[in-house]
Amino acid sequence: QVQLVESGGGLVQAGESLRLSCAASGTIFSINAMGWYRRAPGNQRELVATITSGFNTNYADFVKGRFTISRNNAKNTVNLQMNSLKPEDTAVYYCNAVAKAGRWLDERDYWGQGTQVTVSS
Repeated sequence: QVQLVESGGGLVQAGESLRLSCAASGTIFSINAMGWYRRAPGNQRELVATITSGFNTNYADFVKGRFTISRNNAKNTVNLQMNSLKPEDTAVYYCNAVAKAGRWLDERDYWGQGTQVTVSS
């Protein structure tokens, strides 16, 4: 009932920046938390950053001071500004939303297809 579409990934050199965007659509009643997760080759998917509907944020230690998450509730979008990128940031980045949608009254997790971020040294 909720579709999440990521955009903004690409290939950059170390030290450069990228801005990821995610747009949610569907039969949405409300979106509680939204976030970004990533999976690097050979690694498990890990949390990058989350943001609640009240704009409270949480960041993984390895991105604090470099990444900034934001959202626009009116547009149902979430963004991730990534600065000072490192080669170890190379991964597929996934958008996540905890939302009430469709015929369900409880909150459920929804995921996007992911966008590739590659950082060269």
